[in-house]
Amino acid sequence: MPAKKKSTIPPSISGALLRWYDANARDLPWRVGPKARKGGERPDPYAVWLSEIMLQQTTVATVAPRYAEFLARWPDVNAMAAAPLDDILGQWAGLGYYARARNLHKCAVVVAQDHDGVFPDNEEGLRALPGVGDYTAAAVAAIAFDRRAIVIDGNIERVVSRLYEIETPLPAAKAEIKERLEEIWPKKRSGDFAQALMDLGAGVCRPKAPMCLLCPVSENCAAQKEGTQEKYPVKAAKKAKPNRIGAVFALTNAKGEMLFERRPEKGLLGGMLGLPGTEWKEKLSGDVFDSAPAKAKWKKTGEATHTFTHFHLTLDVYAGAAPKGFRKSVDQQWIDPEAARVPTVMKKAVGAAKTND
Repeated sequence: MPAKKKSTIPPSISGALLRWYDANARDLPWRVGPKARKGGERPDPYAVWLSEIMLQQTTVATVAPRYAEFLARWPDVNAMAAAPLDDILGQWAGLGYYARARNLHKCAVVVAQDHDGVFPDNEEGLRALPGVGDYTAAAVAAIAFDRRAIVIDGNIERVVSRLYEIETPLPAAKAEIKERLEEIWPKKRSGDFAQALMDLGAGVCRPKAPMCLLCPVSENCAAQKEGTQEKYPVKAAKKAKPNRIGAVFALTNAKGEMLFERRPEKGLLGGMLGLPGTEWKEKLSGDVFDSAPAKAKWKKTGEATHTFTHFHLTLDVYAGAAPKGFRKSVDQQWIDPEAARVPTVMKKAVGAAKTND
C-alpha cells in the first residue's frame, strides 16, 4: 500500500467550503438550503432518509421526479409503513437495486412501530434500522440532525482523493479518506459541510475536466498543483462482467393481458413482477420450454438485453396465446402490459414480446 502523504491542508478549509456552499448550493427537492436553515427551517429526517435510499447507485436527475412521486403518495414514515409492500415495489419499478425498496418498507415499519414514527438522531441508532448502512446512517445523522458524522459518497471520495493525492486504490482508500476528513470536518454545520462536498464533486470537481478555477479550495489541492486531477481517485482494475442467458415467456389472454408472476423475495429483482421464465445462468441446460407457464404455440419474438452490476444478461423472449382452460397460479396475475409496473429488463422483454402483435 502506498505511504500516506503528510497533510498540508489546514482545518480552516471547512470555512472556505461552507462559504462556497452558502453561495452555490444546489436546489434539490429533498434539501433544506443554507438560507432556509439560517432562517430556522430544519430538514425532515423522513425526507432525508427517503432521498438517500433512492440516490444509492442512482443519479440525481433520475431520482428527483421519482422522489416527488413517492413523497406525494407517502408523505411521512407512518403512511409508508401502512402501505402494502406491493405498492412500494410497484412505485419503485425502473429504479433498480430492488432490495432497497423492500428495505425501505421494512425500515418504515420499524420506525413507525418501534420508534413511534421518529427516526433515531444518531449514527448508532440509524444503523440498527433495516437497510441503513454506514453511509446512509452518517448522511441522515449529519444532514437531518447536524451530528458530526463523516459522510463519504462517490463525489466526496473524488474531492478528498484529489486534495490529498491519495494513491491507494478504491475501495481500500476509504479508510484513509475518512481519516483525512476527520482532520477537516467541522463541529458545527456538519450537514451543510457534507452537502458542500457533494455539490463540489458534482459540479466543480468533476470526474473529467474539473473546473479548478471555480473551486474554493484549489490552492490547497495537491492534485491541482501537480496537474494530476484526473488520475484520482485511483481505482482497482475492474473485472470483466460475465454473460448470463435465459428465456422468458409472454403469455397473452383474449383481453390482451399478459401473465406476470411475483419473483421470490430473495435474490435479484426480489419481490418484483416479471414474465415467467428460466433461471439466469452462464449456460442453460435442458429444455427451456419446461419453464414456460403453459403449453402454447411459442414463437420467439426477440431478445431483451440488460446490464446489471455484476453481469450482462440476454433473455430470449417467446410469445404465445393462453390455451383454452389455462388457469394461473396464486403468484401469477393477468395485467395489461402497458400498465404493468415491472423492472427495466422486464419492460424490455415485454416490448420484444409485443413485436408479435
